[in-house]
Amino acid sequence: MRAGLIPRLRTPVEGEAEVPPAAVRILTPGADPLRTHADRIVPVPGSDADTWLIVDQFEELYTLGAGPADRDTFIDRLVAATDADSRLRVVIAVRADFLGRCAEHPGLTAALQNATLLAGPMSRAELREAIVRPAAAAGLIVERSLTDRLLDEVEGAPGGLPMMSHVLLETWRHRSGRVLTETAYEAAGGLHGAVVRTAEQVYGELTAPQAELARRILLRLVAPGDGTPSPTLGFAQAGGPPSRRPTEHAELGFGSPADTRVVLERLVRARLITFDDGTVDLAHEALITAWPRLRAWIDAERDRLRVHRSLSEAARTWQALGQENAALYAGSRLDAARDAFPRDLAPQDRPGNELTPLERQFLTASLRRRYRTARVRRTVVAVLAALTLIATGTAVAALQARATAQAERDDAVFGRLTAEADRVRDTHAGLAARLDVAAYRMRSTPDLRPRLTSDAGRVLATRLPGHDGIGSSVAYAPDGRTLAGGGHDGTVRLWDTGTGRPLDEPLRLSTGPVGAVAFSPPDVDLLVATGKGGGLQLWDVRDRLRPRAVGRPLVSHDEENVVSVAFAPDGRTLATAGDDGTVRLWDVRDPARAEPYGQELTGHLDTVTSVSFSPDGDALASAGYDLTARVWTLDTDRAADHVCDRTGGVLTRAEWEEHLPQLGYRAVCEGR
Repeated sequence: MRAGLIPRLRTPVEGEAEVPPAAVRILTPGADPLRTHADRIVPVPGSDADTWLIVDQFEELYTLGAGPADRDTFIDRLVAATDADSRLRVVIAVRADFLGRCAEHPGLTAALQNATLLAGPMSRAELREAIVRPAAAAGLIVERSLTDRLLDEVEGAPGGLPMMSHVLLETWRHRSGRVLTETAYEAAGGLHGAVVRTAEQVYGELTAPQAELARRILLRLVAPGDGTPSPTLGFAQAGGPPSRRPTEHAELGFGSPADTRVVLERLVRARLITFDDGTVDLAHEALITAWPRLRAWIDAERDRLRVHRSLSEAARTWQALGQENAALYAGSRLDAARDAFPRDLAPQDRPGNELTPLERQFLTASLRRRYRTARVRRTVVAVLAALTLIATGTAVAALQARATAQAERDDAVFGRLTAEADRVRDTHAGLAARLDVAAYRMRSTPDLRPRLTSDAGRVLATRLPGHDGIGSSVAYAPDGRTLAGGGHDGTVRLWDTGTGRPLDEPLRLSTGPVGAVAFSPPDVDLLVATGKGGGLQLWDVRDRLRPRAVGRPLVSHDEENVVSVAFAPDGRTLATAGDDGTVRLWDVRDPARAEPYGQELTGHLDTVTSVSFSPDGDALASAGYDLTARVWTLDTDRAADHVCDRTGGVLTRAEWEEHLPQLGYRAVCEGR
């Protein structure tokens, strides 16, 4: 295509009556051909000459995730070139094992009936020309024994031509003067070894983090296959032949930017990958079959690669649709993506992440939607349960009233029977005896009707007045003599638990309804209350009758609501949790200048509903609507040889202090 047809189109043979084309355009479909190439699949306007469109690697329509509707629309645009008045001429190059897929489109099938040229393997004479004539054009000589050896090895070999291209380049690099020798060919590694030697050499020169980045980058450039075996490429195992997957440069935005740049530069310099218009691609599809290391990666990751390709496409669609909830994952697809990429679920870059920020955002949003849907479902169930209880309570009350009325009626009848028996006992002894028996039976016969009983707790105090509206949170002071309560009216009230009377005027927040209140330990005597939009306010309550605000109001949690707070046992640290799915720690040793410690604790995928310190203050537990609980170790100053990092690995103290000094609070361990 590029060495013969395209130069021939651009430079017509002298003496022939052909009109030069208005333009020769070359493209590969990619994952979204309509969006990427909409302006290139139309003829040059205002020209009487034809516009030639060369579509190379047409099989990408079937391997890179284009939807059936988009695929058919793109093919319709190409097939329109068969119209009599069209000034567009289309040439499609497609791998032979995808001809069956091309026949799925009726218009393309009709176009291919009389316009197909099967490019079979080159003859031995054609292969010889491909070896010696380019060398001669560059003033080089190819040793005859090398030419014969190459012909023997390339003829009939799957993927032989791109491997021959690579080994000739490496042979040229090992040449002696102007001659390409068999000795230089062997030094380059031979036909199959040249690509492998180049790839292994580049891979071996990388640091461990860079080598891991190289693995992830190369796997991004591979489509794992869809179950169509291809002996042509040397693959016959289940899962089908992998193929190249041109990828936008932005999709490689994971890991250290500096390391990513180094890896890409070295792969390009070794001619293992190429850059073209912001797209990264494998230089040779033969690299997939020839390099055992890459083949092993693909075989080991085949299922995850399929999940990843679907996830990448879904994330792009979600972004294109303005991040509509309807485009998020659900059901089994979400389960598969969550299980395939568990390390990427925290909303920040960490070593080992495999997803781009967009993919991670898409997956996290999908999980958040699931948890919130589950929360709504649980809320509906709770409301229905409450309504059921109300209905049951009403029925119980009715039955109890009925039972009481029945008992009162029975007592009245019993009284009348015994009174009448006494009245007639002297004159009608038989009748009196029968009345006594009837009264006795009323008292001794078991009551077969349902008996409904309940035990009521004793009310310890009267209703505590103070809030104008709903109360939202309460907390006892450590001395047990004071109760604090927050309300939707934006106030905090203090009550004397002995008298039930409020101690003073209410403490007022400036940020809306109170979400949570908490007292510090006795020797600190702070009260914290949280308001709307992440607001926090501290009060000094050592004098219960005259509490005073301390410092400025604090704002945290990305201005989302704070729903839970807790003081450490020593009173020096405050933990807050919010609707943004994070936990934050605050240094309140000097309440007037309270400041957050380091970074937020992340990992929960939905609202964190509760936080609690361990009795020794060395650990913090958090729980949330994402159905998980996490434990964070906060103090590593005690004698210990190792501490855990937040990804579950182990770092020495020296490594911890070298790499993560920004985590001033040293929140290091998490678990489920």
